Amino acid sequence: MDAISFGTDGWRARLDTFTDERVRMVGQAVADYLADVGHDAPVAVGYDARATSEGFAESLADVLADNGIDVLLPERDCPTPLVAWTIVDRDLAGALMVTASHNPPEYNGVKFIPGDGAPALPEVTDAIEERLAYPRAEGSRGSIERVDFVSPHAQQVERLVEPDCSGLTVVYDAMHGSGRGVTDELLEAAGATVIRRRCERDTSFGGTPPEPSADHLQGLVSAVEAHDADLGIANDGDADRLAVVTPKRGYLDENLFFAAMYDSLLEEESGPAVRTVSTTFLVDRVAEAHGEEVVETAVGFKWVAEAMMANDALMGGEESGGFSIRGHVPEKDGVLMAVLAADAAATESLDRHVDDLLATHGDIVADKVSVDCPDERKEPVIEALGEAIPDRVVGEAVEEVVTLDGFKLLLANGSWLLVRPSGTEPKMRVYAEAGSRERVDALLEAGRDLVESHL
Repeated sequence: MDAISFGTDGWRARLDTFTDERVRMVGQAVADYLADVGHDAPVAVGYDARATSEGFAESLADVLADNGIDVLLPERDCPTPLVAWTIVDRDLAGALMVTASHNPPEYNGVKFIPGDGAPALPEVTDAIEERLAYPRAEGSRGSIERVDFVSPHAQQVERLVEPDCSGLTVVYDAMHGSGRGVTDELLEAAGATVIRRRCERDTSFGGTPPEPSADHLQGLVSAVEAHDADLGIANDGDADRLAVVTPKRGYLDENLFFAAMYDSLLEEESGPAVRTVSTTFLVDRVAEAHGEEVVETAVGFKWVAEAMMANDALMGGEESGGFSIRGHVPEKDGVLMAVLAADAAATESLDRHVDDLLATHGDIVADKVSVDCPDERKEPVIEALGEAIPDRVVGEAVEEVVTLDGFKLLLANGSWLLVRPSGTEPKMRVYAEAGSRERVDALLEAGRDLVESHL
């Protein structure tokens, strides 16, 4: 049991730790949790494209059924947002999703999604951890049924976006993950000409972790250029996140994508945006220009989702590529956002839209680095930083310190520096935003020096 710990987004571990026995214990804990809070509706169990995921999902379904819970399994591996939508669409008690997202194939993971379709908050995951136990049968056995998770979600996306991508050429890269046959099919149904890359299931992900980072998407950048495409889109392994490639910029910084999509939505609707403390202030400038507000949260989409629901937000997101919009489940959805991005690009190229935003609101450059830090040193480092906040950073006065998640230093010229502990790795994260590449590099170096001086 000590090996099972729900972190930022569920429990993930290498397969020598992520065993069937422990997975079944998680299933029993969820069954007990649901019984204790009085939920007796069916539960969905989804899984991604990893070699071991379907087997683990069947084990979870077996434990839940032994506890008298009816279980819905998908007909195939599927994206996490499809599982979240299934909960809301079918009024389920919740779901378990077997995925390690963008991690390499030697990992797997599982997370619980509550009945509202939003990521589980700590009080829920803590309650599940407290109930970890060996499986047992309770009462009459529930049913296990295979159902279509893909079509209902596709219908929701089409209702919400009403996309018209006629005349658009999109290169879609599934990275061998669960977005294949889902995102590309929706784009094609919307009228786009779709050129597919890595849309075959490969449980080794072609030797590259299914993480849609700039380093892993150079092939997509080249394909957009080679095919004279209007847009490139990639999903991570479980398709809850996306990355976008444009003809001019290549890999489009997620911060710029967020600002452009929010600005597009504001052309027809109104409402605040929710962003994490590590995400660009360009979103704030877009909001201010439209008379809207921005709500800032700690890093992690569970906090974004909570704030989206509390503030009836039009859009919420984080700089790591996870976004959702009003009218949908409060869970990041890389399938929905791919269709929304393509629909926007069919009206105006994303390159032109971003150019206009930067011309109006000023240049924005954002980046981040990681500093190795053992887990047991994270809290002492943060405490030490709290007692040694500098008055100036790279020659600029520190005007305000935000402590939502680590320490974010707001500087006099509008730039900022953030230092926070990673929730998934033994590292400290350092983020910076400024008006030039040189300034960002200087801020990141200063942040790294701050962390290393307290390790």
